[in-house]
Amino acid sequence: MPRDFSWIRPEPWGIHVVPADCWIDPARPVDRALVTHGHADHARGGHGATFATPETLAIMKLRYATEEGAVPVPYGTRIALPGKVHATWIPAGHVLGSAQILLEHAGERIIVTGDFKRRADPTCPPFEVTPCDVLVTEATFGLPVFRHPPVEEEIAKLLSALAANPERCVLVGAYALGKAQRLIAELRRAGHQDTIWLHGAMERMCRLYEEWGVDLGDLRLVSDASKEQLTGAVIVAPPSALNDRWSRRLPDPITAMASGWMRVRQRARQRMVELPLVISDHADWDELTQTVVDVNPAETWITHGREEAMLRWCELNQRKARALALVGYEDEDD
Repeated sequence: MPRDFSWIRPEPWGIHVVPADCWIDPARPVDRALVTHGHADHARGGHGATFATPETLAIMKLRYATEEGAVPVPYGTRIALPGKVHATWIPAGHVLGSAQILLEHAGERIIVTGDFKRRADPTCPPFEVTPCDVLVTEATFGLPVFRHPPVEEEIAKLLSALAANPERCVLVGAYALGKAQRLIAELRRAGHQDTIWLHGAMERMCRLYEEWGVDLGDLRLVSDASKEQLTGAVIVAPPSALNDRWSRRLPDPITAMASGWMRVRQRARQRMVELPLVISDHADWDELTQTVVDVNPAETWITHGREEAMLRWCELNQRKARALALVGYEDEDD
């Protein structure tokens, strides 16, 4: 018998789980929110109750002063919601605390991936493939041109630039939640144990990661350093600081940017980036399509990204799919 999965309803401001009257990553305050991760286009304050992993709730408390109504749900814990709906948070591999949400009702299983990636990341648990009837997937990099290189190659480019220019520093623009910590952890994994210097806007999130057991090594603030200490060093700052007055005190910085969008040369030129580093916390084209193959859902719903190419791929591979028109999802965490 055909199924229409009418108990879950995509709306412009979020995904409505009708029997439980709750919303996944809603773009406006609701009575009951199920949150996949802590980036601002998915996590917002003002909800009556917020269900998320403990790590995501800690991030929300730090970033948005959101604590009232917080309901922690550890990975793998199956909780009962109203209307005979059950929900389980499953690792998504995107950032600390990020989760897919598995919803079960009337014998049907629907997974909302939130943002995810399939590649190893030393700062968070890896994505777990979970069978379901409907896969609601992101498609941020849902075009065949987006095939991310191995992160080891991009880190090697950074370290080579540093070694070749000992009288300069490398200033890396990286988003404060997720990308900055992954970049630092990957530098440590590659053997770079020198002090890494931070813009002040990066410190609190890095310390939160450390509180959750992520070892980032010796981190110090640029504001506490002399120009001599910053020579030959890696400095991590928000992308907005790359060409800001703040950067003028640095010793002839090599300007770098860690982002999946650095695959697009025009974006690198627009930001006046000398050293583009293609490092993304989102699945690339091959990861997106392989995930659909691995999960093998009856239907694939595609959201916040390049839906048309993914829809066409599903059509060519005889897979039922649809695009969702959700609003408020941006590229803060690319």
